[in-house]
Amino acid sequence: MVSPTSLKAISSLLLGLGFFSASVALLYQYSLTRSPKPRLWTADELALYNGTDEGLPLLLSILGSVFDVTKGKSHYGPGGGYHHFSGRDASRAFTSGNFTGDGLTDSLQGLTSEQVNSVVNWRKFYTERYIYVGKLVGRYYDQEGNPTKYLKGVETKAKRGAQLLEKQKNEESKIPGCNSKWSQSEGGEVWCDVGYPRLMRRSGDIELTGQISQRCVCLKEEELTKSGLVEYKGCAYLSRSCVV
Repeated sequence: MVSPTSLKAISSLLLGLGFFSASVALLYQYSLTRSPKPRLWTADELALYNGTDEGLPLLLSILGSVFDVTKGKSHYGPGGGYHHFSGRDASRAFTSGNFTGDGLTDSLQGLTSEQVNSVVNWRKFYTERYIYVGKLVGRYYDQEGNPTKYLKGVETKAKRGAQLLEKQKNEESKIPGCNSKWSQSEGGEVWCDVGYPRLMRRSGDIELTGQISQRCVCLKEEELTKSGLVEYKGCAYLSRSCVV
């Protein structure tokens, strides 16, 4: 017959074994889900980290930089609004908004400098908020992890886009914009507290966006003869408000 002392010893041993087993299980789980050390990744390797295997972290790549986004699992995991970014480099979709088929590509071919700058800013966002785990070999980094000519070209174009945006912002700050409002029942209206509303072409738009756009500005009466200004249809020459 087992004595009370022996029973106590056995219980302590079993308890210790149970604690040890639980610790091993937790350590094993941690080893699966913790962020990998920064290294070079292939596209096939990265594809495994798209959330279909719950034992692996969630990874995504942008401009060839790979990040662990596991802490955002509700967004980047299966069923999340950003799951299409996981396990791949879909740099183009960060600015195009096309999250299907050919839109989920790392190519930025044909994008404007403003759009390319937007993608570079997204990379900065991930650098600041998530864990960097390496580089994706391919379009942006070679087999040794060196930046490719394509990446250098992207960064040059983004820098140019940032400069143009800053120049546009500075120029537009010199000319006050119109007030505006819109409602489904009454439509839209623009007005100036000082000056008269006119449409003016935005500088640098062709290089920035590939298109021409205009903004409503408030000008003094002596400025209304400037070239390139457009009057609002149906609006009196010196009216301070116009229906649009």
